[in-house]
Amino acid sequence: YRTEDGTAKAGKDYVETHGYIVFENNEARKTIPIGIVPEHCYERNVSLFVELGEPEEDNLVSNNIHHKREDELTVEEKVALEGRPRLGLVPRVQINIRESDEFKNTVDKLVQKRGASAVSVSTSSWGEQFAEAIRVNSEGGEGEEDGPAEAPSCGGYVLHILTIFWKILFAFVPPADMCSGYLCFVFSIFWIGVLTAVIGDLASHFGCTVGLQDAVTAITFVALGTSVPDTFASKVAAIQDATADNSVGNVTGSNAVNVFLGIGVAWSIAAIYHSWHGNQFIVPPGNLGFSVMVFCTEALFAIAVLLLRRSNYVGGELGGPVGIKYLTSAFMFGLWLIYLTLSTLEAYGVIGV
Repeated sequence: YRTEDGTAKAGKDYVETHGYIVFENNEARKTIPIGIVPEHCYERNVSLFVELGEPEEDNLVSNNIHHKREDELTVEEKVALEGRPRLGLVPRVQINIRESDEFKNTVDKLVQKRGASAVSVSTSSWGEQFAEAIRVNSEGGEGEEDGPAEAPSCGGYVLHILTIFWKILFAFVPPADMCSGYLCFVFSIFWIGVLTAVIGDLASHFGCTVGLQDAVTAITFVALGTSVPDTFASKVAAIQDATADNSVGNVTGSNAVNVFLGIGVAWSIAAIYHSWHGNQFIVPPGNLGFSVMVFCTEALFAIAVLLLRRSNYVGGELGGPVGIKYLTSAFMFGLWLIYLTLSTLEAYGVIGV
């Protein structure tokens, strides 16, 4: 028998084990001990596999029987061959490692005892928000309690300089402790809407200045402006969650919101306005049909890659061996370049459908 990595990794989540199981006469059950590495995680859910190999007979008499021809075997020897051990129908099992209920209950009781304020992740005043906005985050991130925080890196300073305007801008949003967080939610949505409008106008003016068509501007600069924040959100979900569900689901969810809500609400308001004044609101389709066809085709390839990554060698949709990880990233980036190239060529009439 031997253990095999699934989402659990040998040395990190469990102790790699391999060996032999010896069954004595009249013995039908054996236990395979597997060491689990303790990890005090509130929502631990990883899995590994245990695979059994073909049984081997440790019997000199049986070995002599195997070397005989069938016509040389006696009745007793034929019966012995029929009763030799064989591998069953289920030679491989999956073992799930979950955190103990005692640990989860202890954490729940501590949270309930200390109250929600003890585990609050929000700021309580505008002063704290502006202080966080102008402060450079340490290399280890926020919330570290294991020793002193490391000094910010050069990349951290560069990112801080590039984003300090947006940090200060959103520091004006009311703290989440005010009015049960409703003011924070409303003002956040308002600022996001303002920034979206500004990005859309800037992209449109830039495309007009350099001579790009609106369709090309939409799938390049406008799409990048809305997708980059979603990419960072997926990265945070991938780091903090035990599974890739939220990270991958955020990709389709955010795009659905951008398309159905961002475009649908604007078009609905325009249609109602024109209908109220007795007019019709008409949007030329342009090359929308071609772009949707290319997108759906490439989406099938992307889904196929995610399914292939669920094999035991990789272990999941995200991460995995370094070579496969970068190869998958390059493939996904290549799909985006192909989509961008084909849609641009069709928009300028280089190719037709």
